[in-house]
Amino acid sequence: MRKVVIAGVGMTPFGKFLSRNLKSLSEEAVSLTLIDAGVGPDAVDQIYFGNAAAGVVTGQEMIRAQSSLRNTGLAGKPMFNVENACASSSTALHLAWMAVASSACETALAVGAEKLSHEDKAVSFGAFARAVDLEEPLPEGYQAGTGSLFMDLYAAKAREWMRKTGCKVEDFARVVVKSRHAGSLNQLAQFRQPTSIEEVLGSRMVSDPLTLFMCSSIGDGAAAIFVCSEEYAARLDTPKVLIRASAVVSAKASGEREPVARVASRQAYEIAGIGPEDVHVVELHDASAPAELIHYENLGFCEPGGGAIELLRSGVTDIGGRLSVNPSGGLLSRGHPIGATGAAQIVELTQQLRGRAGARQRPAAKVALAENNGGQLAGDSAAAVVTILSV
Repeated sequence: MRKVVIAGVGMTPFGKFLSRNLKSLSEEAVSLTLIDAGVGPDAVDQIYFGNAAAGVVTGQEMIRAQSSLRNTGLAGKPMFNVENACASSSTALHLAWMAVASSACETALAVGAEKLSHEDKAVSFGAFARAVDLEEPLPEGYQAGTGSLFMDLYAAKAREWMRKTGCKVEDFARVVVKSRHAGSLNQLAQFRQPTSIEEVLGSRMVSDPLTLFMCSSIGDGAAAIFVCSEEYAARLDTPKVLIRASAVVSAKASGEREPVARVASRQAYEIAGIGPEDVHVVELHDASAPAELIHYENLGFCEPGGGAIELLRSGVTDIGGRLSVNPSGGLLSRGHPIGATGAAQIVELTQQLRGRAGARQRPAAKVALAENNGGQLAGDSAAAVVTILSV
């Protein structure tokens, strides 16, 4: 397996854009990425297109890549449609990485795009509700009633985690305050208004203990990554970021189980030859505020128990902290157009490693990790992808 380089990245603003479609979003992200890499469409050998919900929200099935990219100059090239819940575009990057690493091609483009906003919110919520095993009973502790299946599931996990760790609802609010501060510094973020603990706790209750500000929102957007071999990258006049590892894990339905994010991170650390102590900046899957704290444990940044709370309260995970977490604003503030989220994480981390993140920059960032998961199976995320980058 040869080394694979990220040579170009680009993304649209994230938000609710009722007037835009998948074509518009995809075209913008692809154009920005190719410009960033300093190449044209002819330089792309293969395309991996991540999308999760178009079939439900827009009705577009089967040829999402071909239809979304038909006007980008990429028509006629090999295109692979990738659907893996909220981990769709990180999975697309994994496949692009494998294609280049195995010498199947010199270059590849991973795209993540999602159009979630709809005039009827029930359509958008319905897309999320299909990311579970529809024949599986809902887990113990689940309480329905919000209209959002996943927020009810996240709330049940949050209540259990609070019971085990002694975490307070104010700590979840602190996650949001940190997230909104980061989002205020990110011109592409969906939510750019700073907030306070009191405002977070005072926002509408969605599913106890999750208030509105503790929940990621429906949104639209696209992001793309141009990857290539080291030899090809030497021809380009752009900063190079190395993909050190990528691991994809699916949930086990029975038997001895660990959280998929924990298994994927362990595999990625082993591939990269590093440990959690070597990571400087992280983008993780905070679909709800408690998830950030839970993933501090899953990714090995602290011991199980109260370690995650101490990390947060100490400022270690703030922008500029030793372990900067979600400097983009994460899903809570940058936004969560599900099929685009994984690619957006990689865009942010690439800019961090390039030293181009502006006011969000983690000083001297050399190693970065992205954790992206999706779906629900047997009480865990159905899939998780962990990617490690370095300069």
